[in-house]
Amino acid sequence: MTEKQTPAAGAPSPPSAVPRRAGLVLTSLILVAAVANLNLAVANVALPDIGKAFDSSQTTLDLVAVGYSLGLACSVLYLGAVGDRYGRKLMLVLGVSLSIPVCVLAAYAPSDEVLFAARFLGGLAAGMAYPTTLALITALWSGPGRTRCIALWSGVGGAIAALGPLISGGLLQHFWWGSVFLVTLPLALVALVMSVLYVPSHVNETTGSVDHLGGGLSVLLVAGVVLCINFAAVPGKLTLVLSLAVIAIAAGAAFVVRQRRAAEPLYDLRVAGRRVFWVAACAGIIVFGSLMAAMFVGQQFLQNVLGYSTFEAGLAILPGAALMVLVAPSSAKLVDVHGARATLLVGYGFCLLGFVAMLLLWKEGIAYWKVGLGYALIGAGVGFAGTPASHSLTGSVPVKRAGMASGTADLQRDLGGAIMQSILGAMLTAGYTSAMASAVAASPDKQQVTDDVQAQLEKSFTGADQVAARYPQYAGQITAAAKKSFEDGDQWAYLAGIVAILLGAVLVFFLFPRKAEEDELLARYHAEDTA
Repeated sequence: MTEKQTPAAGAPSPPSAVPRRAGLVLTSLILVAAVANLNLAVANVALPDIGKAFDSSQTTLDLVAVGYSLGLACSVLYLGAVGDRYGRKLMLVLGVSLSIPVCVLAAYAPSDEVLFAARFLGGLAAGMAYPTTLALITALWSGPGRTRCIALWSGVGGAIAALGPLISGGLLQHFWWGSVFLVTLPLALVALVMSVLYVPSHVNETTGSVDHLGGGLSVLLVAGVVLCINFAAVPGKLTLVLSLAVIAIAAGAAFVVRQRRAAEPLYDLRVAGRRVFWVAACAGIIVFGSLMAAMFVGQQFLQNVLGYSTFEAGLAILPGAALMVLVAPSSAKLVDVHGARATLLVGYGFCLLGFVAMLLLWKEGIAYWKVGLGYALIGAGVGFAGTPASHSLTGSVPVKRAGMASGTADLQRDLGGAIMQSILGAMLTAGYTSAMASAVAASPDKQQVTDDVQAQLEKSFTGADQVAARYPQYAGQITAAAKKSFEDGDQWAYLAGIVAILLGAVLVFFLFPRKAEEDELLARYHAEDTA
């Protein structure tokens, strides 16, 4: 319970309210979020080892990387609403509990298909726990205290996600690829105990029914979109891509119709249509997705092209993690003084500079400072933009709809990560395949390259590495061509990231209200919600 009643979200300049044992409560919620954030990132460094263990294609590796995000993204809206109705703490505890056996399944998966399934199930388990963390912050805190808590939640969560590759890299130096999926087990156990002991139960929850049909449609919609993007660049998958697109479009249309007609909609479209809400949601999808995509492509580049060890590749991302934590307090102050729009644009500026640095500077044989600079700029961008993106969502909805706001905030990370990883992964795959095909065609020994060998070369960098091991007399040529092809592919990916960031910045600049108008809109929303 709180020391005084928490006012509805969106109230103008609300007095601060905090829960009893606020520090322990916030620590518990951040630890639960950390379990999800860490699981999102641990697979990236292990992808080359996973590819070697299962002879995986680049598309399969993309799916393994995106599987956790996919499961989390397609479930957060539904499970956030379930938490609003049946108990946020209950969902928190169930989600953390279920994540433990799923991590074990991923660690000992006998095939890459089982590994993808385990990652997807882990995302569903996180979908129970993760959306309730921000919902509880919204319900338990108000005023400037809420902004500071969201800044810590966002900054620490992003930093932990960025530390995932470092921890994974250290493990891979001594253990097998599956060890990276066990790293969250101690953290999950601590988070589970602290949640049971310190997180309050039944705070500002709704008594309305849950729209289960709408929940099912939301799952189909998100899953269809993400999988469609993932398979778009895969040769011979046009029928599957079109089928997934039809499923996503049909589910989206049915979802909108259902939400307009349902007495207790899962996703209140009236609230979602508020400018402060939907622009912040779109902006967050791009900025958080940029972080996940940069780590996904970057970790493979560091190992495949620069020859970093798994630990060195994880260590390389530390500047990004440090900047995310360091700028979080400044982000909260900027939001309070200058508003969410200005703070979002600052974050977008840093993210844009980060991707430009990766595009222009990340080449074979570069010095580390160029790697660290790219990650540091993106980390600063996410640190600045994360707080306003989440703060605007929670500030523009009534507290009883906190699950809707927190589910959307989670979608910013998870759907953003899934979409941006899928887009950049698809561009990486297409660029690599195209460049490798050109390299084979230009080779003086192309007559000796069989169709099977060419397919293996074009499948992924790992496939080319295996061909080089089988034909040591051509190993130097094959490795050089694979590195050049991968470098060409990641250039395609970085360009796609730059375009996405520019589109997001334009959206925020022209459509997100300035601070004075934002305050007026939040006051109006509060009046509507309490009328």
